[in-house]
Amino acid sequence: MTDDFTPRLGRLGDRGRSGEQRFSKQVRRAAARLGRKAGKARFTGAGLGRGGASARALEMRGQRMPPFRIRRVIVKTHVSRAPRGGGGGALKAHLGYIQRDGVERAGSGGELYTREGFEPKAEGFLERCEGDRHQFRIIVSAEDGAMLGDLKETTRALMAQMESDLGTRLDWLAVDHHNTGHPHTHIVIRGKDEDGRDLVIAPDYIRQGLASRAQDIVSERLGPRRDLEIAQARQREVTQERFTGLDRDILAEVSETGIRITEGRDTRGRFDEALRRARLRHLEGLGLAVPAGEDAWTLKPGWDASLKALGQRGDILKALAAKHRDRSPDSNLRRFELGGPEQEVLLGSVLASVPEDELRDRRSLVVEDFHGTRWIVDMGLREPGAVPPDGAVIEVRTRTPKLREMDASILKVAERSGGVYSDTLHVDADPGATPAWRQGHVRRLEALRRAGIVECGSDGVWQVPQEFAQRAADYDSARTGRLEVHVRSWLPLTEQARHAGLTWLDTGGAAVPGDRLAKVRQARLTFLQEKGWLERGDSELGEALRARLRVVELRRTSGMLASSTGRSAVEMLPGDRFEGRFEKAIDLGQGRIAVVGNAKEFALVPWRPEMERHRGRDMAIQRTAAGVTWKIGRERGLER
Repeated sequence: MTDDFTPRLGRLGDRGRSGEQRFSKQVRRAAARLGRKAGKARFTGAGLGRGGASARALEMRGQRMPPFRIRRVIVKTHVSRAPRGGGGGALKAHLGYIQRDGVERAGSGGELYTREGFEPKAEGFLERCEGDRHQFRIIVSAEDGAMLGDLKETTRALMAQMESDLGTRLDWLAVDHHNTGHPHTHIVIRGKDEDGRDLVIAPDYIRQGLASRAQDIVSERLGPRRDLEIAQARQREVTQERFTGLDRDILAEVSETGIRITEGRDTRGRFDEALRRARLRHLEGLGLAVPAGEDAWTLKPGWDASLKALGQRGDILKALAAKHRDRSPDSNLRRFELGGPEQEVLLGSVLASVPEDELRDRRSLVVEDFHGTRWIVDMGLREPGAVPPDGAVIEVRTRTPKLREMDASILKVAERSGGVYSDTLHVDADPGATPAWRQGHVRRLEALRRAGIVECGSDGVWQVPQEFAQRAADYDSARTGRLEVHVRSWLPLTEQARHAGLTWLDTGGAAVPGDRLAKVRQARLTFLQEKGWLERGDSELGEALRARLRVVELRRTSGMLASSTGRSAVEMLPGDRFEGRFEKAIDLGQGRIAVVGNAKEFALVPWRPEMERHRGRDMAIQRTAAGVTWKIGRERGLER
């Protein structure tokens, strides 16, 4: 006996656009409905701040054209907090980065601009930002940016609309970049409104409203996207060696077993499927996809990350070609990885510094070792001024994760209290801890909470996991980079060869192998012999000659500064104290030094990266037997 059944026919023209996809979509929708929590939604504050009403109005308005006709614009934003202890070093460094060489079409440095027609001075903007709590950094990248021509007027229109939405005049600077696949604009906005109050922008406006305004402006200037433009843009994505919109569509459909391409139901659907099929064949050629039958592929793990790395590599090659026009781009550029089998230590010269994350000033270096191989080195986040210049000689090693003193203190309290931390428990464990020190622990825990490492209850008690030490160290390594970069010489090798002072070639570079380095070292010995500082036939410098070269260089530098500024140089001995303003840093053969001076005198002291954030501020320095200590301010401040 057989059961009767009634077949259910599909839609007319449905050529197998996979009923399983429709069913899975129904399942996901049902799961989303079941997953909703009853009761009032938690307050997020996403609409608080300036622009919240505008963001809601933009979200509720009707679309003037179909979404696929709107010109696509990517807007990335970051709120940069001023570091504790003040100082505009981070802001200065960011403005320096976005003005770096190779950002204009002709390969020249970036040109700052604002609402006025003339080019503003970065120094004036930095002075106004002194003491600001935060700043806003924005990147605006239109997919059809090349069609806009000069991006300045589009940026000015966007900023005028932003001022209207926020209800205040903004103090901003911008610079256009043409050194990547798409022209884009960097905008820096001061964290104060026109009345001098802290500028607070609603998160909804930052996340969605600003991008919607940018799309409106670009669509109005270029008109809606035509069918031919849409088709051409999608066609170009097929062979690009970077993560594209086609890859995003593939990523949304891929399963654990791979992806199968089925024929679309209409002309547009068939065109999209043909593009995906062609894209997968291109990924197959790149070694990122493997055929798994007719119109089916299996994608290798991490294929999307590999495409993003390829896109960054292409941008780096383009930047190198702009900087070194007399040299062809190096197609053998490789990334220096942690614990790589080829070498554990990298020693070479910096060819260029390139952005990993342009909003947060995360940098990478392109380094050429002394055998001619080029490497990409991820520096992570660094103190302003700590990024070595082009030509500097650096050594790269694996960074050993270290537990912060504050993290060790948190762990000590938690182990004593059964895996929890609170301010009260801290006082019980360490009665001598100051309120400022304990507050620093709370700020650190809040940062780790956002990273998902610790949890905080409503009573202010923090849950500290058993693996806290390792996870906190890994968190810091991910932010600051897992590689340790040591600058061995701030001067390029070509300058060291004929430098009248002590250089790295005279010390650490004397025994480093490499044909290129051997030629420069021989030129250095010839120069020292011509000067009469080294006897003919000698290949090493004695300690007496090294000390003499060190003194000669310092005296020459002091004399040049004294002549150009009309001030007297102060030579500090152990126990001496000097007060002045950190004016600048100078790169010498023996290392980088800081110039600290007042109206009548100046002193040359060893430079350290953490000093850079306080450039332009008063400080008191003291020479000790172990070196130099310094404090911010003339009377009191943070000792470093």
